[in-house]
Amino acid sequence: MRVVFNRKKKLIATLLLLLTLGGIYAFNENDKYFQIAKNLDIFASFYKELNTYYVDDLPPEKLMRKGIDAMLEETDPFTDFVAEENLDDLKFMATGKYGGVGASIYTNGEWTSITDVYEGSPMDRAGVKPGDIIVSMDGKSCKNVAQEDISRQLKGAAGTPLDMVLRNPVTGQETNKKIIREEINVKAVSYSGIVKEDIGYIKMTQFTENSGIMVREAVAKLKQANPNLKGMILDLRGNPGGLLDEAVVVANVFIDKNKLIVSTKGKVKNWDRGYETTEQPVDTKIPLAVLTNHSSASASEIVAGSVQDLDRGVIIGQRSYGKGLVQTTRPLPYNAKLKVTTAKYYTPSGRCIQAIDYSHRSDDGSVEYVPDSMRKSFTTLNGRPVKDGGGIEPDTKVEPTYISQVALTLLRKQFIFDWATEYYYKHPGIAPAAKFALTDKDFEDFEKYLENKDYSYKTKSEEALEAFRNTAKKEKYYDGIQKELAELEEKMKHDKKQDLEKNKTEIKRLLEEEIVNRYYLQKGRIIKSLDWDNEVIMAANTLHNPALYKQLLTKK
Repeated sequence: MRVVFNRKKKLIATLLLLLTLGGIYAFNENDKYFQIAKNLDIFASFYKELNTYYVDDLPPEKLMRKGIDAMLEETDPFTDFVAEENLDDLKFMATGKYGGVGASIYTNGEWTSITDVYEGSPMDRAGVKPGDIIVSMDGKSCKNVAQEDISRQLKGAAGTPLDMVLRNPVTGQETNKKIIREEINVKAVSYSGIVKEDIGYIKMTQFTENSGIMVREAVAKLKQANPNLKGMILDLRGNPGGLLDEAVVVANVFIDKNKLIVSTKGKVKNWDRGYETTEQPVDTKIPLAVLTNHSSASASEIVAGSVQDLDRGVIIGQRSYGKGLVQTTRPLPYNAKLKVTTAKYYTPSGRCIQAIDYSHRSDDGSVEYVPDSMRKSFTTLNGRPVKDGGGIEPDTKVEPTYISQVALTLLRKQFIFDWATEYYYKHPGIAPAAKFALTDKDFEDFEKYLENKDYSYKTKSEEALEAFRNTAKKEKYYDGIQKELAELEEKMKHDKKQDLEKNKTEIKRLLEEEIVNRYYLQKGRIIKSLDWDNEVIMAANTLHNPALYKQLLTKK
């Protein structure tokens, strides 16, 4: 800490010297840069006096970080300070790589369990299974250790060892495992395959280095193995984005060479530029459907926006997030970084899909969505109307699928996860992921498993009724409607057993996905989920209907 403090004193002294020398120059009082220099001088002097005379010691690093965080509150949430110890997170966002063991975890009560094991990872090769409980790491007990601390210990430089003790969740037997950490590469394309017999499907989770090459290879392999493909689905749901350059490469898989995909414009005009496709595409003719939802952002929206604006394919699902901002990183002293928004990006039609106006704030500092009255209209290559300021609107909207309250509770309390673990140890093998299905007898066993479990919850209607009762009490109406409220509450009371039966299909699907994950890992989970995926079904039906597909791409 003393070294850090001395460095900070030198940094402040240097800053003060520069500011003093800056006084030699004739700054104009109205000059923005003079105001910056003036306030930096005040800030440095303020900190010096506060640190010297305040009655208690003030930790300089903590104090300065609060100042930085306060400044960042005036910017958008994508502009951020990245300390040296967090550079690995920044690297992961760009590359999809990190040093670790290749597993996901979840802490429930006293212990932390393995929830997912990545195929081919050190944990996978060591025979670690989802459901295994982490007892200790490097000789230190993991009981009552926070999940983020466990996660931090699992990560580390490639080649470093990790001694673990794992407990079987069913037998209770403990096993020693020596894991050698590796560079884990989270694949941008988590799955590619065939749905509905002749439709290619590619699930893309992020835009990291070489993700465009992965998509290109996946499309080429699907076409080679299935010469009679009727269409291709590119699934960008839940994809938060990543590298802009990779978005251009992905779009280039389906869009011809030398086509503008996106342009950027910012304060520094010399940085403004347009990004065009540079390679020969894999296929510009095959019918294409891009899936989006409210979590599809940034680079995902560049791909979806270019496909829509150039009428290369149809967008299916829900409106995308609406992030039309570009970030770059700038170096700071002591290996820190500034991730700063430097530009807005524009799709080929000229629209910026940024949905929230961070540049204009209310008096309370809040920001608002771009109102519909302020959104401008643009046209696609075929003359179809599209709008800016609100994400990418799908050509075919599909209502999102919401999980019932009972199913959500079973997931949150790990009952679905734990029962799937028990099922795995009772059944040496199951059918292939796409064909596996639980029987009614299996579901009855699950219901029995839940008999002594607490999965009580309040429905949304019950929560609304309780809020109404509290409001009525505050406004002195409660006595007059107390009887009616009691009758309504009685009618609304839910029976947990009844809720299980009512949502049986949904709960069975969640159980099947979790069980398949035990045998076929994440790839199996995705394959199984495609059976009842409404957006995928809608996309496949659209691609199987050439007349409908053409109609969606025609001027309205």
